[in-house]
Parts: sequence; C-alpha cells; structure tokens
Amino acid sequence: MELKKEVAAMIDALSQIGSDPTGGMTRLLYTDSWKEAQSFVEKQLKETGLTTSYDAVGNLFGRLEGSQYPEETILSGSHIDTVVNGGTLDGQYGVVAAALAIKYLKETYGQPLRSLEVISMAEEEGSRFPTVFWGSKNFVGEAKKADVEAIADFEGNRFVAEMQRQGFDFRDPQEPVRSDIKAFVEIHIEQGSVLEKENLQIGVVNSIAGQKRYTFVLKGQANHAGTTPMGYRQDAVYGFAKMCAAVIDRGLELGDPLVVTFGKVEPKPNTVNVVPGEVLFTMDCRHTDGQLLDAFTAEAEQIIQAIAKEHDLTVEMDLWMDERPVPMDETIVATVEQAVKQTGKRYKVMHSGAGHDSQIIAPHFPTAMLFVPSIDGISHNPAEATAIEDLVAGVEVLAASLYELAYKE
Repeated sequence: MELKKEVAAMIDALSQIGSDPTGGMTRLLYTDSWKEAQSFVEKQLKETGLTTSYDAVGNLFGRLEGSQYPEETILSGSHIDTVVNGGTLDGQYGVVAAALAIKYLKETYGQPLRSLEVISMAEEEGSRFPTVFWGSKNFVGEAKKADVEAIADFEGNRFVAEMQRQGFDFRDPQEPVRSDIKAFVEIHIEQGSVLEKENLQIGVVNSIAGQKRYTFVLKGQANHAGTTPMGYRQDAVYGFAKMCAAVIDRGLELGDPLVVTFGKVEPKPNTVNVVPGEVLFTMDCRHTDGQLLDAFTAEAEQIIQAIAKEHDLTVEMDLWMDERPVPMDETIVATVEQAVKQTGKRYKVMHSGAGHDSQIIAPHFPTAMLFVPSIDGISHNPAEATAIEDLVAGVEVLAASLYELAYKE
C-alpha cells in the first residue's frame, strides 16, 4: 500500500466532515457531523476486513481476530471529536494512524497471533458539554451517569437527549470492564514545539504530567486614580503582578518539566482612572512528579499569601483541579522504543504536558503513547499542521510497535 497517499487521503476525507467555513473543524460529541465521522471510520474499517461494533455510548471498534491468542487484544486509537474551530489532526490522526497501521500489518503479515483492535473514542475534548474523556472513561468503566444526567450544551440541548438522538445510551453499570486488553498504544500530535525544535520525528511518551488548577480572588480597595497617593493604595493589580512574577521566577529556577501559567486575569473595575480593587486570576501548574508538583504549588500558595499580607490585600483560593501524573507502562514503552529504533527514526523519550485519553486508560491497562511533531507547536487552531512525512513516519512506527506486540510470541 502507498502509505503516504493513504494517510493524506483518509485525513483529507475525514476532515471534510465538520469542516468550518473559516478553516479548521468543529465536530462535537453527538452532533450529526460526529455521527457521520464515526460512520466514515466504520466504513473504512469494514473495507479493511475488520469486524466493527459500537459500545453503549458510541465508542467505535474495529477488530482483527488473533490466530493463537484471540483473547489477548492489542488496542490502538484516539478520539474523533474536536474543539470548536480546531485543527484536522488532534485526535483523528490517532484514529487514522491506527486504522492504516493495522491495514498495513494485515496486508503484509496476515493474521496476528493476538487480536488487533482500533478504537475511535466518542469524546475527549469537553467542547460541547461540561464533561471530558466521555469515551475513554466509559471504556474503562469510570464514567458516572450522575455527572451528565442534568447537563446541556450552550444552546440548551440536553446531553442525554442528544446521546439518545444518535442511537446511544448509558453503559450498563453491571457490564464488566474488558479484561482482554494487553496493551493500548495511542499516537497523537505533540501539540508543542519540542520535537520540531530538536529536529526529531517521534516522541516516545513515558509519562503524562499531573495538573493542579486554581482560581484566586485578590481584594484590595478601589479608589480614585488621581487623588489616592501611591503609598496609601491597596492596589490589587500591583499585588497580582508581584505574585505572578515571583511564582514564575521560582518556576524558572526549578526548570523543566515544571510549567506554571497565569492564563486568566480579570481586574475590577477594569477602567482607566480607578485603582483596581479586585483581581480574579487563575494558576495552572504541571509536573510529571506528583511530590514535586505538590511542593511547588505549596510554595506558590505561600508566596501569594505573603505578598497579599505585605500589601494589605485579602486572597481567596479555590483549588478546583488536582490530577495526578500518570506514568506509562515501562514494558510497553520499552517495546515501543525498540520498535522506533528498528525503523531508524529520530526520536526522544519525553513526557506529555497535555492531557490525553491515555491518562484515563493507563491505570487500567498497560499503555504507551507516541508523538509526531506539530509545526510551530500550534494546536486547537485551524493552523494546526504536521508535515506529511512526519505523519507517515508516525504510522510506520505505530505499525512496527503493534507488530512487536501482536505478531510476536
């Protein structure tokens, strides 16, 4: 098979489903374009000779039965949904790569010893409804009905009604989680610039960073900008600026893989001639080591409290996300790394700073991830792109990894 031609054709065809007139794609959970995309992938899998099926919530599977150990399954895939006005690779590249890697293996080597399976997961992004990882959480039995029963999208469409409109429903809580999955390998665009900057083709992911997210409300005293001397002010923006600089400076001292971001800042009253009396701001901290993440955030909290006290400000703190780092399976990572070496591709072992379906699946089944470069590190944007040569290299490496896992004793 002409891999380059097939990769380009399948991505292009799938990208037409939910394409946005302004460029990019919008394909949200349980919309008609989402259903059309799953149906397109299903048709491709059937044409390859795979047995297709859906689970209760709309995760799609395509299976190639193993000859000797059919009860042992090697799984690969990613999510089919997108963000609003997103790119054409996030998620769906992993589905396309899995489908084409298994097609290549079937055509080249025939039936595997262990079963091979593609998964096109229903949802990961959380772009339509206030829920994330709906596909992978259902796959591993973690999804909770109570979390989505009452939610709706921005247009008022109820989650449950939309799910049922597309022919799906809640997973039976009595249904056991699958016990046949011996490995899950997800390939994804990096969504960062490390591989491109280092002129590498492949990233072998050994860990997904933990994340802690906070919202702070810093309060001082709003006052007249002209009549309040500098020394008498309780300026919330000045306090925030010092906090932001001090925490980021400490983050720079500690270095990679720690990252800290103050992404949302809302001063009040936010007008030119008033000393700001209040600032709402967020802090996002990530690290691959849970203890070091906790140590840094504890230090950041102390810095913020100390500066607030110094400037006669009060601060309210809400820690609303605390996701632990998720290591990948050492044995599967080693197998994947060996497969990469055999293909001769330029690679590095690295961590993922972004969240992925793999972090949900890894605590349940042995899991590994692969990255391909993102041009300029851009993602969640119509400009999201990866060179076709790198997309093909990713499929080749994924195929080599699946060969090691499914075709060898």
